Amino acid sequence: MYWNQSIECMPAGELKKLQYKSLKSLVNNLYSFNAFYHAKMKDANVHPDDITSLDDITKLPFMNKSDLRDNYPTKMFTAPRKDVVRYHVSSGTTGKPTLVGYTKNDIDLWTESLARALTSIGIGDGDIMQVSYGYGLFTGGLGLHYGAEKVGATVLPASTGSTERQLELMMDLDVTAIACTPSYLVHMGDVAKKMGIDLRKDTKLRKAVLGAEPWSDNMRRHIENELGVQAYDIYGTSELSGPMFTECEEKNGIHIWGDTAIVEIIDPETGESLEPGQEGELVMTVLKKEAMPMIRYRIKDLTSVIDEECACGRTSPRIRRITGRSDDMLIIRGINVFPSQVEHTLMQIPELCGQYMIHVDRIGALDYMTVQVEMRPEAFSDKVDDMLKLKKHISSELKRYLNIAVEVELAAPNSLPRFEGKAKRVADRRKM
Repeated sequence: MYWNQSIECMPAGELKKLQYKSLKSLVNNLYSFNAFYHAKMKDANVHPDDITSLDDITKLPFMNKSDLRDNYPTKMFTAPRKDVVRYHVSSGTTGKPTLVGYTKNDIDLWTESLARALTSIGIGDGDIMQVSYGYGLFTGGLGLHYGAEKVGATVLPASTGSTERQLELMMDLDVTAIACTPSYLVHMGDVAKKMGIDLRKDTKLRKAVLGAEPWSDNMRRHIENELGVQAYDIYGTSELSGPMFTECEEKNGIHIWGDTAIVEIIDPETGESLEPGQEGELVMTVLKKEAMPMIRYRIKDLTSVIDEECACGRTSPRIRRITGRSDDMLIIRGINVFPSQVEHTLMQIPELCGQYMIHVDRIGALDYMTVQVEMRPEAFSDKVDDMLKLKKHISSELKRYLNIAVEVELAAPNSLPRFEGKAKRVADRRKM
């Protein structure tokens, strides 16, 4: 099922021609009418005339989040302020926030992208979608709201919090799809059990659009097996426009619509381009944004490009699941550790429920990492030998995957924090 088949299934050669035409126009306009980009290109000794093919995109300078903060609030905007119809502000940053503006056409582009995305996973007319992302400055809630309405679905704008009420509404209104963070959906499943609700039997929920935090294939299997819903990854950042891209029903990579964006993967250290299949840092150019265009924006997320056509028939580039970030990895005694690696390991241990916390401390000159893991009720025991055996097994598995020894603490069922928004599973106390 396609939303716009002629674009989504465009032959690769035609798609590249379209991308080059859009890129050339974008570069010309920004060089001529945007002081920030003009100076950026002059400093890099590149002129629009130097862009004679799609490959020449590598001649253009990178953008970083620091550019957005340094030019806060609106110095990077290209649209007149009277044409800006909305602002969004990113969360979780230090210092000045990241502010993004949207024209009416930008909102329409965002909505169109999500209409394609939701259609690709079989959500449309007749569905009732519960949007349990936050509404407001965060882009997730409003983005999915507009996209779901665009494809003909009925929207329940639940936002976050009041989980018991959300579950009641899910049952009362026959909700068929939900959009939220994966950690919140797991939390909802836990609350449902306490309320005596079986999501498989007592609701019509069948699909979940999950993002805003890293999650693993093991987490997907956990959600699908435990809750009985099909789980799909969604991707985007506030700088790009918010969540715009999803997996299709094949669940084999996230489709990045080629007519709207150009994807590159680079070596995080050197900035050199990497080949398809090689993991590196995601760089994206958004081709049609009006209020705040983005050229070669270094997102810091780590992934790779899948160099083969998807079985669904769509020809746009695909990226693999985000494995971590080049700038938020933990370095423990010289070893790089990503929280997603910890989750991947823990989700393979049946005695655990998927809830965990990572604590990093510095004692003297050495760093130590402790992983708190919550057990399933049926695995919890007052037999010391059983608990020691389980703890040893978890420690062994973490060391095997992380290449570093970490301390493991077993936590009783329902004892670790739950998160209704983006999960905050790392407490790095070395910075305190």
